[in-house]
This record gives sequence, C-alpha cells and structure tokens, in this order.
Amino acid sequence: MNKVYGSAAEALDGLLSDGMFIAAGGFGLCGIPEMLIEAIKQAGTKDLTFASNNAGVDDFGIGILLQTRQVKKMISSYVGENAEFMRQYLSGELELEFNPQGTLAERMRAGGCGIPGFYTKTGVGTQIAEGKEHKEFDGETYILERGIVADLSIVKAWKADTTGNLVFRKTARNFNPPAAMCGKVCVAEVEEIVEPGQLDPDNIHLPGIYVHRLIKGEHEKRIEQRTTRAA
Repeated sequence: MNKVYGSAAEALDGLLSDGMFIAAGGFGLCGIPEMLIEAIKQAGTKDLTFASNNAGVDDFGIGILLQTRQVKKMISSYVGENAEFMRQYLSGELELEFNPQGTLAERMRAGGCGIPGFYTKTGVGTQIAEGKEHKEFDGETYILERGIVADLSIVKAWKADTTGNLVFRKTARNFNPPAAMCGKVCVAEVEEIVEPGQLDPDNIHLPGIYVHRLIKGEHEKRIEQRTTRAA
C-alpha cells in the first residue's frame, strides 16, 4: 500500500466532508500541520469540529479556518493568542468545549487505544464536571471523560519512512501522537521521508499502523513570542 502522496490536496482527496470531526496536532505554533490545514481551507470544507489544544494564531494554524468561518466547534484547552478565536467564542459564533490539556491528550490517546472512557480527578468541582458522571474511588471523587474518535487526524512530524513510522522533533511531538492515534484515518506531513529500515526502531515515536497517508514539504519555523533585550 502506497502511503506517500504528492501534495496535501492529494492526500486529503476523498477524506473531507462538511460537518466532519478532525483531530489536529500542535501546541501553540509548534508542530502544526500547516500544509494540511491550508489544503482544508482551499477545499472549502465547512461546519468542522476540531479537537486541538489551541487554534494557532489569527493567520496561522487552525486560525486561518476560523477566519473563513469553516469551523463550527473547537474542543480545546487554550483560547489565548488568537484574537479571532476569542472574538467568535465570546460573541457566540463558535462552540467551544474546554478540556484541561492532560484530559484532552488522554481522551485522544484513549480513543486511539479503543478505550471508550476513563475517570479522572481533573475538573472535579468546576464547570468542566457539569453534566458528567461522577464516581467515587477510595473516598475520592472522579468524573468520567469519553475517549475521542475523530473522522480524520492531521499531524506534523519530522521524519517518516514510507510505511508511515513517524519521528517527531523535540517539543513538536506535543499533541501529535495522541491526535494521530484517535483518527479513523490519519494524514501526516513531514520534512523528510526515508526508506524502511533507515529509522532506528528504538527512536520511532508513532508506529506506521496509525498513519494512512504521508506528504513531504517545506515548513515554516515560527517563534510564538520573541523576547529580547537591548545590546
């Protein structure tokens, strides 16, 4: 099975539909599948629900899909650094389901592992717990969180082999592995693709069984906040 495609548009061909649920890797501006997000924008797919830690910034990441009103709902941990995200949420134009970061990562991982739900103490006694099942274990209260299974996962890695094994670079690993795991179909964009056997098996972060399609391309290296001092 050939997993390598010539472009983001080709890799997403036949996978996109209005109203679908997409899990996306990335944290801040690090590890964002920018080429795939741009291809979704160009495809005009709308009424999307995204599970992603945040939405990038106004002109980068999922933020570009907010600008074109292609996103209906975000399942996220962080709204800051994106003025349009905040504006749409506060004005009631965008649905938002807040998740603590660890809970969101575990919901993705659980969905990818076939675990329908899990109990956690995180969020007990807050708005996060409203409407969720509560259960006591050893005298402590926990809430039930559901695993996430998305229609599509889009992620960004550093290297891949042609069978889909992925290696992430430093903090760009972030939400990408669990996001990749929870999609019924996963498309990954990478900076380099090598032949099978060229990656050290002990250094592979995500097995190729989770990855269905690959693209290679040049990626922008952004700095989220630059702090300097006078010379």
